[in-house]
Amino acid sequence: MVTPWLFQTRILTDNKCRASDLHVVNSTRMSFVYLGACLWGEKGVLILVMLSHYASPCKMVDFVAHLAIGEPVSLDWYNPQGERIVASQRVALHTEGVRSRLTLYNANIEDAGIYRCQATDAEGQSQEATVVLEIYQKLTFREVKSPQEFRQAERAEVVCDVTSSPVPVVTWFYNNMEIPPEHHSPTFLSIKSSLSPEGDNISHSDEGVYRCEARVEARGEIDFRDIIVVVNVPPVLSVPQQSFNVTADYQESVTFTCRAYGSPEPNVTWHRKGVELQESEQYVVRARGTTLTVRNIRRDDGGPYTCKASNKAGETEHELFLKVFVPPHITKLRNVTAVEGSAAVISCKAEGEPLPEISWRRASDGHSFTDGDKSHDGRVEARGRHGESMLTIVGVALSDWGRFDCEALSRIGGHQKSMYLDIEYAPKFQTNHTIFYSWEGNPVNISCDVMSNPPATMLWRRDKLTIPTEGTGNMRVYSATGRSLLEVTPMSDRDFGRYNCTARNNIGMRFQEFILAQADVPSNPYSVRLSAVAQRVTTVSFMKPDSHGGVPISHYLVRYKDSGTHDWRDVKSQGTQTLVQLSNLEPNTTYEVRVAAVNGKGQGEFSRTETFQTLPIREPSPPAVNGQRGVGKAYRLGLVKQDDGGMPILEYIVKYKTDKEEQWMTKLVPGANDFVLLQPLQWNTQYEVEITARNIKGLSEPTIVHFSMPHKPDITDSLFSELGLGAVVGLAVAGLLLLLVVVDVSCFFLRQCGLLMCITRKLCSKKTATSGKNKEMEEGKAAYLHVHYFIKKKICFQLIQSSFHLNQPKMHSDLWKPQGGDANS
Repeated sequence: MVTPWLFQTRILTDNKCRASDLHVVNSTRMSFVYLGACLWGEKGVLILVMLSHYASPCKMVDFVAHLAIGEPVSLDWYNPQGERIVASQRVALHTEGVRSRLTLYNANIEDAGIYRCQATDAEGQSQEATVVLEIYQKLTFREVKSPQEFRQAERAEVVCDVTSSPVPVVTWFYNNMEIPPEHHSPTFLSIKSSLSPEGDNISHSDEGVYRCEARVEARGEIDFRDIIVVVNVPPVLSVPQQSFNVTADYQESVTFTCRAYGSPEPNVTWHRKGVELQESEQYVVRARGTTLTVRNIRRDDGGPYTCKASNKAGETEHELFLKVFVPPHITKLRNVTAVEGSAAVISCKAEGEPLPEISWRRASDGHSFTDGDKSHDGRVEARGRHGESMLTIVGVALSDWGRFDCEALSRIGGHQKSMYLDIEYAPKFQTNHTIFYSWEGNPVNISCDVMSNPPATMLWRRDKLTIPTEGTGNMRVYSATGRSLLEVTPMSDRDFGRYNCTARNNIGMRFQEFILAQADVPSNPYSVRLSAVAQRVTTVSFMKPDSHGGVPISHYLVRYKDSGTHDWRDVKSQGTQTLVQLSNLEPNTTYEVRVAAVNGKGQGEFSRTETFQTLPIREPSPPAVNGQRGVGKAYRLGLVKQDDGGMPILEYIVKYKTDKEEQWMTKLVPGANDFVLLQPLQWNTQYEVEITARNIKGLSEPTIVHFSMPHKPDITDSLFSELGLGAVVGLAVAGLLLLLVVVDVSCFFLRQCGLLMCITRKLCSKKTATSGKNKEMEEGKAAYLHVHYFIKKKICFQLIQSSFHLNQPKMHSDLWKPQGGDANS
C-alpha cells in the first residue's frame, strides 16, 4: 500500500463575502492550482485536485476527487473536526460517478485544517486522501479609532487593531520618523501597540498624528492608518494676587484675576458661598471668565471667592480672599450732665474693620486719655474693650466742664465726635469786691455777679428786709443773667451800711454781703521828684496817695509857678500816670511845684511844695546823625532832634571831603531841616563829614560821620534799580497821557476835531451879530470885524502851540487874511 500524498493548500480570505459574489468560483483571476495524485494499491489511484481561487472580496475553495481506475463508488468528505460534510448554503457537494467535488463558499479562518475524501467501492473497501487547507487573510484594520484622546500624565495606549494571515509586521511613525520597536509590542493576529513616548506617561507635547503601518512581506502587501492623538491637559490656574484689601462704602471696586491653562481650553466660573456668580450690576465677568470685578464694595462683600476651571481632563479650583476694611465710625456718644462733686461716666462706642482703638481728648487743656490712662490727680480714668471706651470722672469739678473729643482710630482711618460734659453746681460769687464808696446824693451801683448752673434767682436784702425788684425811693434793682445790680442813691447816713445778695438754684443757695461806705477825697501824693531839668522843660514824678477816698482817682493835678509871682499854672496828668512833663519854661528861672489827686468826690490835698531851677541858655549839644543811602550820586544824612541849649537851632554847618583830599566843602542847612543831602559825590569814594549845630549862643561840638559811595551802576541799574513799583507805574501812566495829548493835537491840526478843537471853539469863537442890529453898518467896519476874527483865531492857535511845545510848521499869514482883501468875502 502506498501512502497518499498530502497536498497543502493555502487560501487567501478576508471573511467578507456576500451572496452576489459567488459567481467568482470560475473566475479567470485564479492565482494558482495545485494538482496532486496518490497511488492507491493496484486497483486504482484516488486523485484529489484542489482549486484555490484568490479573488477579492470573496473567496471559495474547490476540492475535486475522482477515481482513476475502479468501479463507481461512494465518495464522502470530512472536515478537520472529523465530521462528515453535508451540503449546505455555504458548502456545495457535487458527485458525478467516480468524481466528487466539494466547494466551500466564503471561506474563513475557521475553515482551515485537514480535509479527507473517503471512497468506498462495491466490495466495501475504502480509500481516503487528505488535503491541508491553510487560509491566507488579507490585511484588515478592525479597530482603529481617530482621534484617540488621553489625559496628560497618565499611561496612554494607542490602539491599532490589525489582522492578517500570516501575521503582519506593524510599524509606528510620528512626524515622519519611525518609532523604535521597544515602544510597541505586537501580538498574534491582533496587535495593540502601547505607545508611551515618555515611559508610562503622556504629555501635551506628544499630541499629533501617528501612523500605524502594517505589511505582509511574503505577499508584498502594505496598508496604514493615521491616528490623531489628542492629549487633554487638566486645568491649571494661575492667580497673580491671592488677596485684596479694600475699604467699604467708598464706591471702590476690585478685580480678581484667575488665568486658566489647559487643553481643551478650560471653562472658568466664579463662586461665592457655594453659588455661582452671574453677571449683574455688582459682578462683572470679563476675558472669558478669567476676571471678576466686584463693584461698589460693601462690608458684607468680604470673604472667600472661588475660581473654578474645568475641561475634559478634569477640573480644579482656587480660592481668593477679599478683605473689606470698614472705616471707623462712632455709633454712640451722648452729652452728659453731672453735679459738681459727683461721678460722671462718658461712653463712646465705635465700629469698623479692623476694630478701632478709642481715645479721649479733653478740650479744655488738650490732655489725652487712652485705655488704662489716668489723670495726674487720679480723678479721670479711661477703660475700654471691644470697640467701646468709658471715661470715668470721680469728684467732678468745674474744670472738667466743656468738650470731650472721642476719636476712633484704625490703620485705615479715623472718626472723631465730640460731646459736652455739663456740670450743675450751686451759685458761686464771682468777685470779692464787697466795699463800695459814695456820698450823699451820688448814686452808686453795687454789683452782685454769680456763676451757677442752672441759673440762679437773685434778690437783695437790707436789715433782713427784702428789697423789692421794682425798688424803693432811692434804690433800684436791675437784673440780668448771672448779675444783679443794686443802684443806691444815699440820701442820709441811714443809707450807708450792709446789703445782702442771695442767689439760689436747685443745687443750693449762697449769699454775699456788701458794704456801702461814705467816700472821701484822696489823700495827698508824696515823694515829688524833678528830673531831666533843662532850659525850658522838666519832668515831675510822684508816688500815688495812700488812700483814694473810696472812689477811684481820675487824674492828678500838677500846679507850678514862678517863685517871683503868685500866678499858678495847672497841668493835668494823662489818666492816672504819675509822670508829668512841664514845658514852655523860662531859662535860668526858679519854679515851685506841687501835686494833688482828684477822684469822683473832688480834689484832695496838695503834696509838699518842691522847688527847682531851669538851666541857663548855652550852646546846643552835638547833632545826632544817622546815614541813609541816597539816589544816584547823592547821600542823605538824617538829623535827630537834640538839646538845643535853650534856644532854637539856627542852622547846621556841614563840612565834607574825600579821604584823598585836604580841602573841605561846606554846606549850610536851615535848623528846621531834619536831613542833609550831599550831592554830587564821586563813585567808589570814602567821605568824611563834620556837622555842627549853631544857635544864638554859639556852636556845638561837631559830629563826625564817615561813609562810602558805591561803585558806579550800569545803565539798567541806574534807570530802574532805584525806582519803586509806584514810580514805574507813574512813568507808564505819564507816557500814556503824553501819547493821548499828541494824538489829540494831531487831530486838531489835521482834521479839525478832538478835545482841543472843542475847547478852542468855546474859547475863541465869537457870536455873530444878531438880526436886530443895524443892517446899515459900513462895509469897512464889517471887513474890520472879519479880519479881527481871523487874527484872534490865529492868536488862539499860537497859544495852544506854545503851551504844548509842538514844533508845528507855521501857518502862512495869507491864511489869516481875507481873500482878495475884500472885507465882505
